[in-house]
Amino acid sequence: MPLHIPTPLIVSAPLSRTAGRPVWLKLEALQPPGSFKIRGIGLACEHYAQLGAKRFVSSSGGNAGLAVAYAGRLLGVPVTVVVPATTSERAKDLLQHEDAEVIVHGASWQEANALAQSLLGDTDAFLHPFDNPLLWRGHATLVDEVAATGRKPGAVLLAVGGGGLLAGVAEGLERNGWGDVPLLAVETEGAASLHQSMHTGQRVELEAITSIATSLGARQVCERAFELGQSGRVRSLLVSDKEAVAACTRFLDDHRLLVEPACGAALAVAYGQPEALADFQDIVVIVCGGATASADNLRQWTARFA
Repeated sequence: MPLHIPTPLIVSAPLSRTAGRPVWLKLEALQPPGSFKIRGIGLACEHYAQLGAKRFVSSSGGNAGLAVAYAGRLLGVPVTVVVPATTSERAKDLLQHEDAEVIVHGASWQEANALAQSLLGDTDAFLHPFDNPLLWRGHATLVDEVAATGRKPGAVLLAVGGGGLLAGVAEGLERNGWGDVPLLAVETEGAASLHQSMHTGQRVELEAITSIATSLGARQVCERAFELGQSGRVRSLLVSDKEAVAACTRFLDDHRLLVEPACGAALAVAYGQPEALADFQDIVVIVCGGATASADNLRQWTARFA
């Protein structure tokens, strides 16, 4: 059995009213570790375990690291996660609750990642947060579940960080014969590496991430995401941090689910940019989740932008 669970696809009455067209929610926030990441990370961990890996090593203090820790615990494989100093205490606690070894190193993910790579031994497997075809293949299963309902989306609306979800959804659409379905890729203004890359025609590396949506904080998208951005299948959309946080609050009121600002970025388009959806019917929003956000976090972010 896979390590992820099938998640519901439900129509959102509040979002459908706001957008003026049917809006469907793929509720990946209900995955046991809190996000879609377990689909691809779980597949990759199972693959590496079958090849004889004795330890999983990751460099993410966010949803990817939590997925690795969860998968390792279920598979009986020890996990080491290297996180930057900016990682929240809540995230570190969640990792430790999954029995992962947590090492804090560096001021950014790049520094944590460099240390993680240096720790790899002959029997270790490295789990990249977003740049691995195994991850994309696993993430594509969420589209398989949509296809099983027989409902073809008019467009898929999703948040983009490093581009792993974008690559996975694109793969899922293609393997279900839906390669013509547009992808609406949303970033916050302080983490818009895909948007800038699409604008310039080359893969841009941001100098810094200034967005509150830290799960979107990849300074450069993976090569596959950039290729998709150049293919004509992707429309790039931007929202502010304030809009992303407001969408999280509104979504909590509407659907009783707490998500992080990275997920709120996609929801912010559904709530506040009806013109971006005007060309499509039956829009599927990937509610990607996020376990590191708490109700107290949401109150603090809301107060900050009041």
